[in-house]
Amino acid sequence: MKVEQLFTGCLAEMAYYIESNGEAAIIDPLRETEPYIEMAKANGAKIKYVFLTHFHADFVSGQVDLAKKTGATIVFGPNANPNYDIHQGKDGEEFKLGNGKITLLHTPGHTMESSSYLITDEEGNTPCVCTGDCLFIGDVGRPDLAVKSGSITQEDLAGHLFDSLRNKIMTLPDDIIVYPNHGAGSACGKNMSSDTFDTLGNQKKTNYALRADMTKEEFIKEVTTGLVQPPQYFPNNVKMNKGINISIDEIIKRGTTAINAEMFKEMSEKQDVLIVDTRSKEAYTTKGTVPGAWFIGIGGSFAPWVGALIKDINQKIIFIADKGTEEEVVTRFSRVGYDNTLGYLNGGLEAWKAAGYAIDKIGSISAEDFKNKLEKGEMEAPTDVRKESEYLSEHVVGVNNFPLDFIHNNFAEIDSEKEYFLHCASGYRSLIAASIFKANGVKKVTDVRGGFKALKEIGASLTDYVCPTTLL
Repeated sequence: MKVEQLFTGCLAEMAYYIESNGEAAIIDPLRETEPYIEMAKANGAKIKYVFLTHFHADFVSGQVDLAKKTGATIVFGPNANPNYDIHQGKDGEEFKLGNGKITLLHTPGHTMESSSYLITDEEGNTPCVCTGDCLFIGDVGRPDLAVKSGSITQEDLAGHLFDSLRNKIMTLPDDIIVYPNHGAGSACGKNMSSDTFDTLGNQKKTNYALRADMTKEEFIKEVTTGLVQPPQYFPNNVKMNKGINISIDEIIKRGTTAINAEMFKEMSEKQDVLIVDTRSKEAYTTKGTVPGAWFIGIGGSFAPWVGALIKDINQKIIFIADKGTEEEVVTRFSRVGYDNTLGYLNGGLEAWKAAGYAIDKIGSISAEDFKNKLEKGEMEAPTDVRKESEYLSEHVVGVNNFPLDFIHNNFAEIDSEKEYFLHCASGYRSLIAASIFKANGVKKVTDVRGGFKALKEIGASLTDYVCPTTLL
């Protein structure tokens, strides 16, 4: 039996292609369907099933489009009631796939419909289990995303998760491979490893949540402690995953419309249109951008930052892209439900400048110059835009914290007359923050090249503790 993990770094998400004797199944597919269809075609197989581990919150999954194009049956576990046809599986139900089978294990806790899928090969062996967001490598799924007021609490869900792990997952052989749905960088857990798979036996030794002598009460306390507010787009994606959405093909066709500079300028000046510059950090900083554009480069964690920062899931978006990446950009917007992309700047920034339009640029400073100016007291507003937890762990003395994650909630604290010097860990988040500062009327914004990493390397004065209060 062929089992292939399909990792998407932008989302830290893993889908799975499983095949036996001409029949294939996909577990937790992304929005775009063609990669799965092409894989099956290349292997001479027909996609028979599309299995979902749960209603995802951090991306829009592609089960409806994929089933429509292939005739596959969509399978969820118990308690799932979407607005489209599915086979609602039962705990322990077996699904024949070629000469092997896939067994549904109902493992509620992250959500109530959450299920894992045990793979049995042609010889009757069980080489692996796809655990969705029940069990990660180094962590377990957070139990606060499916809370329902007056019905179920995060403590209730954590209790279900404890039972699912102990009664369904930890009883499997120690040498079985655990294939989760997410890895490090996802907001669906709090302590995920960068590894994308591991043996169950090793996870029993290293994963805090699988400690053999842990009581249920200890487990509930452990997994509910330290949870940060989930990204604001999560409920929207859950809703979309329960419904029927615009076809990915239609979204790509509309989103890859080429817009000339004159029309792009006209659209950019409308209040209900957002410009996003998706180019590389280098292109953005050296060549400048269209005034008012936000920088969110596809070279970084694009989709999660789109979801965290663009409040309206229906936001009209026009974008700037490196040539040849236009379809990829639209696809990545759609992965987190931002389907209202209207097109891109044809000819890029060169066409914009050729039309005689002004460009905007973010200031830039080296880590060495930042350190010197800071030590001499020549800086008005040195600002670290990393997460509060990163800042509290270690930061440059004299630098205040203003996390990018909550930039819109706290923007009233920003004085548009001050000059801000922004840094993050390595320079991606600080450019995003700088562009939003600029778009919101802050005239003097400077990015620190190389970020905290560079500052640490050159010996900037650091502190490893600060009272958790944001001061600007």
